[in-house]
Parts: sequence; C-alpha cells; structure tokens
Amino acid sequence: MIKKIITYLFVIALAAVFVWTFWFLYQNSQKKPVIYETDTLFYSNIIQKTVSAGSIQPRKEVAIKSQVSGIVDQLYVQAGAYIEKGALIARIRIVPNMVNLNNAETNVTKAQLELEQSEKEYNRYKKLYDEQLIPETEYNRYLLDYNEAKENLRAAINNYDIVKEGATKQAGNATNLVRATVSGMILEIPVEEGGFVIEGNTFNEGTTIALIANMNDMIFLGKVDESEVGKIYPGMDIDLHIAAIDNKTFPAKLEFISPKGIVEDGAIKFEIKAAVHIDKKVYIRSGYSANADLVLGRKDSVLSIKESLIQFKKDSVFVEVETKPQEFRKQLIKTGLSDGIKVEVLSGVKVGDKIKVVVQKPKV
Repeated sequence: MIKKIITYLFVIALAAVFVWTFWFLYQNSQKKPVIYETDTLFYSNIIQKTVSAGSIQPRKEVAIKSQVSGIVDQLYVQAGAYIEKGALIARIRIVPNMVNLNNAETNVTKAQLELEQSEKEYNRYKKLYDEQLIPETEYNRYLLDYNEAKENLRAAINNYDIVKEGATKQAGNATNLVRATVSGMILEIPVEEGGFVIEGNTFNEGTTIALIANMNDMIFLGKVDESEVGKIYPGMDIDLHIAAIDNKTFPAKLEFISPKGIVEDGAIKFEIKAAVHIDKKVYIRSGYSANADLVLGRKDSVLSIKESLIQFKKDSVFVEVETKPQEFRKQLIKTGLSDGIKVEVLSGVKVGDKIKVVVQKPKV
C-alpha cells in the first residue's frame, strides 16, 4: 500500500514539473509589449553659431634688430618690462673686420700725409701772399687744398672709429647701442649676453634682439571653415572664451576675413581677425589660446522640437505623432534654424502633439 502511494506521488510530481516547464517556455515565447516615451513641442530661442579656434596676439609686434654685427656685451632689459621709445636695450661689442680695419688705418695715414703736405704748401704761399708777392686767387687755391686735406683726415678718422668701435667721437648715438624704436612691452629677448648677432642688410634680415608689442591693442587670430565663411561679415560681434581665464567672456568685433583659403587637414579654412575689447582688470598674455563664438543666425520664441526626435528617410523629414495611446503615425514636417540640440518647426506639427522618442531604448 505504501509503495503505491509513493508511486502515485512521484507521478504527480513529475506531471507538475512537466506542466510548469511547459508554462515557463510558453511565457518566454510571448512578445513583451513595448512602451515608447513621448515628448512635446515648445517655444524657445534658437542661436546657430560656429566656433573658431585660435589665439590672442598683439596687433603690432616689432622686432628690434642690430645695426652692426658683433657680440652681445650687455642687456639692459628683460622680457615683461615696459619700455619707452628710444630706451636702451643692449650694447653690442663689435668684432671688426680685419680687412676693413686695415683699409681704414691706411686711409688715415694717407690723409695725414696729404694734410702735412698741404699745410707746408699753404704756409709757404701764405707768407708770399702776406708780402704781396702773389695774387689772392692763387693764395685761395692753396687755402682750399689745405681745408680739404683737414676734412679728409677728419672723415678718415671717423671711418676708422666706426669700423673699430661702431661709433665716432662726434656722433650722438653709437651704432652698437640697440634702442627701442617703439614704446610697449618686451615680449621676448631671444639673445643672451655673449651671443653673436648679425646686422640686417639686403641679403639678411639680421638677428632679432627683442620683440616689442602694445599689449593694450590685441586681436584674435582664428580660422573658419569654407562652409561657414559666407555667413560671417566684418563688423559682426564675437564672444571670446580664453582657455586660461575661466568663467569670463570677452567681446570682440570681426575686422578681417581672408580672401584666400588655405588647406588644413584636408579642409579649406579662411583666416579671420577680430579686435578684442580688453578688460583692464584682467591681464592677457600674448599667445593665449581662445575660442570665438560667431553667431550665424538667431530666432527668438519660435516653435521648437528636440533634434533627436526628428527622423530622416531619403529627402523626407518626419516625426512620429501619437494618435492613440502607444499608436503613432508618421508626419512630414518642415524645419528651420537649428543649433544642433533643438530645431525650429515651420509646419507639420503643432503645440500639444506628442512626439515619439526613438533615440532611447524602449521601456518594458
């Protein structure tokens, strides 16, 4: 009897397991309903803009060159200092060219000999003139030769001083002294004391002793893609964001758009320049990296929709509008200005329509 009961219980348990397995597999094979989220239209301000990466630079940057070749004997200023026009920057110790120096010495010697000879002739004829033995015209000829000999000697000595020292004894400013040609801040001194410098000439621009700029007149230099250059114009306002200065926007005004594009990373770019309005409370350094926001279009209080809700198929632009709970139909729309996040809706849908969200994963 007990054996039969155990057998019956085993059969019942086996049947229960079979039924539960069948029910479990059946439930898993059924499609679960998909619930889509919806969103609505709204009124918003849309600003379409592009960003140009660039840097802040002085409008005018002057390179100060040496007038003579030689060795930097002493520097009188350092980078970051403000300097007035005409102020002394450096002194150059001239290393004279031996050929030129020898020629200058020879010219001095010749001029001295000529002066000695002219002086003898002048003294002799002056004595004759004083005794009224020769006419005045003949005396004046020897006087002229004597004065010319003195002037030639002076010129030869000056030339010798210039070749050897870089300046003459009568000169007001020595050519071996480098002075500022403009007032401003010294941005850089690329030479050091003891370094050799080359004078500027027709074939060589010469060694730069210092870079001077007016730090109160700064411009933004950047580049704009060819697809957007036609939407900007000189005189438009720009907002600058300087990487080194957080939470502050600097106003600027576009001044220049290059007429010629350059190839950069496979794209055509056009250089732009904008005048920066400097806040006197903020110190801006030359070379700061900055991003310029250029407004290409703006519309206020227009009917808008999130750009992520819009779908595209070939040339058609549409959204899916809810007609009944979780039932949607495709609706063609016409769009306008976009800022990349939201887009203006011109026609096709209205305020109150519920739009199907297709970018998110459906909730079960």
